[in-house]
Amino acid sequence: MLDILGDGNAAAIVGVLSGLLLGLASRLGRFCTLGAIEDYLYAESDLRLRMWGIAIGVAVTGSFALVGAGLLNPEETIYLGFAFAPIASIVGGLVFGYGMALAGNCGFGALARLGGGDLRNFVIVLVMGIVAYATISGPLAYFRVWAFPQNEATGTPPGIAHWLSSVTGVSPSLIGIVIGLAILLFVAAPARVRQSPSTLFWGAMVGLSAVCAWAGTQWIATNGFDGIQVASHTFSSPLGETILWTMTASGQTLSFAIGSVAGVWIGAFVGSLIKGHFRWEACEDPRELRRQIFGAGLMGFGAVVALGCSVGQGLSAFSVLAWSAPLTVAAILAGAALGLRHMIAGFQPE
Repeated sequence: MLDILGDGNAAAIVGVLSGLLLGLASRLGRFCTLGAIEDYLYAESDLRLRMWGIAIGVAVTGSFALVGAGLLNPEETIYLGFAFAPIASIVGGLVFGYGMALAGNCGFGALARLGGGDLRNFVIVLVMGIVAYATISGPLAYFRVWAFPQNEATGTPPGIAHWLSSVTGVSPSLIGIVIGLAILLFVAAPARVRQSPSTLFWGAMVGLSAVCAWAGTQWIATNGFDGIQVASHTFSSPLGETILWTMTASGQTLSFAIGSVAGVWIGAFVGSLIKGHFRWEACEDPRELRRQIFGAGLMGFGAVVALGCSVGQGLSAFSVLAWSAPLTVAAILAGAALGLRHMIAGFQPE
């Protein structure tokens, strides 16, 4: 099959199919990073944060089940392939979180809103993708390499399960499955969570999307001929990669990242039609547009420095229990809380 489709096209299909789950979850299950933070801080509701927790628990359990079955080599993922850089995780996470609050969405959320007809988020997607690529290999790359060098991991992979395995002698797969189940039990403990089928179902679907992505790309990497990267969802550099492919498709091949972006957009579009929420919207306030452009730029830069966005670190990196994941997520939450306070209450004391 791979000799007919090609590795890149096959990986793109995996990206589309697993990305569809994310897009549907965003519109039908209201899965949203910034929305979850806003609910917790200003609406006294933690259901959407717990949906995130369910997604993480399912992703961790499923990913390490793949590891135990020999269907995933986590050391081949970008999150365990580079050495843990705590300063980059903190700085990148803070910048990304603050930019997310200013823009009103992360990259994933902007794609989901764009799928519902909100053209304001088209600007966010474009700016975030361009700045991400400018930080990877453009003019901002000089500063990034100097200030936040990324070195390949040596020795024990920089992951929680792998470190515990080196200490205890227990296999990383067993440790990861136990941690994933523990997260699920903790998150679903309150009765209000178990009584919310939407929270449970769509959280599980989001986690499953990461597991499917790992399984699909690992199979292609193992059986293919082009040496593709084992990958899961993230929405910073893939936005830039999709923009480049759109302009130069005749000279490039498809990839998982491009398929993932397309899958989320298609899933969100279908979900908005199912809910009857699709409608064209545009920005009428120049100040709002300026804020969204600035926030998108911060997200593009921060995500590259932190080696992942709210989904890249919060779901994909967490699924293989990279050390960077909890630290980056905490920094994103702190940056978003600061940005929301700036937006809603200002910095003046009460």
